Amino acid sequence: MLDRRRVCSALLGAAAVAAASRGRADDLPAGPVRIVVPAVASGGTDILARLIATRLAGLWRRSVSAENVPGASGGIAARAVLRAPADGRTLLMGSTGTLMAAASGVDGGLASEFRVTDHFAPIALVAAPPYVLTLHPAVEATTVESLIRLARDRLAAGRPLRYGSSGSGAASHLTGVLFQQQAAVVLEHVPLLGTGAAMQELLAGRIDLLFAPPPTIHETVEDGRLIAVATTGKTRSPSFPALPTIAESGLPDFESVGWFGLLAPRGTPDAAVTRIADDVGTLLQRPDLRDRLAALGATPQPTSPAAFARYIDADIAKWTTLLISTDALRIDALPR
Repeated sequence: MLDRRRVCSALLGAAAVAAASRGRADDLPAGPVRIVVPAVASGGTDILARLIATRLAGLWRRSVSAENVPGASGGIAARAVLRAPADGRTLLMGSTGTLMAAASGVDGGLASEFRVTDHFAPIALVAAPPYVLTLHPAVEATTVESLIRLARDRLAAGRPLRYGSSGSGAASHLTGVLFQQQAAVVLEHVPLLGTGAAMQELLAGRIDLLFAPPPTIHETVEDGRLIAVATTGKTRSPSFPALPTIAESGLPDFESVGWFGLLAPRGTPDAAVTRIADDVGTLLQRPDLRDRLAALGATPQPTSPAAFARYIDADIAKWTTLLISTDALRIDALPR
């Protein structure tokens, strides 16, 4: 009798585990999944999206692809995801620029009361690396302090320093606006089509400086073609530990990062959002992915969907307030 009870108990336990596993699998969307990337191929956003897509495909044993949809500072990609069926099969690798475009598209201008959950289902923050304040060697400055002095001298001479960005409203642009406000300088903004284009302009000397993602400048800084001055995070970057932060260099309140995270269309089932968030969190703990992200200058930052939503709202509120207070310029609205 005892053996029969043990056998029955074991069978019931196995059945329960199998049922739970099937239920967990049912949380996933049926069929292939695509991650919409609001940038050209080979940039930081694209690399992160493909790292996540490849690993999710292995975990889920189904097709997960990255689809590049650049343009309008991420607005075209954001609109594509907003219009997609809310079934968990279409995801967005979002960033500050993408969500600023979404905030701008709410009412035709910057939305002071933007709430991400009114438009998207936030899933997971993947990483939030700082930028590196990077100069062309012809710029006669090697520190934040000397750069500020030079910027003032150049403006007085009618030749303001020119800083590039990956597009209007991108984090690299907004970081420049924040720098101008806190340093009390004026720079000329040159928006470009992606980080790659901005790097080419900097290397050619057609712009003077760029707030650049760490992996894009390693080689050019090491061989002397560009000069790294400081990083933009609250603490020093593992990619450039010898570089001071801008906050250490005389602007104590300065902090700016370029975050990346996954979102889905609003209305995506909670079960699917939770499952994807859990699986992304699991992947971000794996040494191979952590090492790859570290090489990109990013530290994994897994969060819950609710925490990620709060993070986005705070980030958009910060930049919206800055742009309104400085009257920097209009962020391109989402294309209709």
